Amino acid sequence: MNESAKEEQLTPEETPAQEEKLSKEKTLAEQAPPSYECRSCGYVYVPSKGDNQGKVPAGTLFTDLANDWRCPVCGVRKTQFINIGAQGAPSGFAENLDYGLGINRLTPSQKNILIFGALGIGFLFFLSLYGLN
Repeated sequence: MNESAKEEQLTPEETPAQEEKLSKEKTLAEQAPPSYECRSCGYVYVPSKGDNQGKVPAGTLFTDLANDWRCPVCGVRKTQFINIGAQGAPSGFAENLDYGLGINRLTPSQKNILIFGALGIGFLFFLSLYGLN
């Protein structure tokens, strides 16, 4: 059966339910609490670490911090922080983490290191071929 015939078989009641289900699905990076970066000094507030200087326990979201909380490095107000997204979370869906020889469990920065590191090693290997006589 071709795709257009399958789409015609769907009843109008099924289509909104399917669209609602798809809109609720989020990746692990989207589900993880976001980190915030200070625009003045570059300090990153990571919710899983908290703030030892300000006596903020680990697991406290940035939005739950007191309004008088300040950057532990430069002392600027909470309003000077920008959302930089989740840090250290895999970028895929939970059901896909077991595929791909464990590569799917890597964070985006770890994947970049793996890809560009392999390219660098390959380039060095290629250059070493010029030493052969």
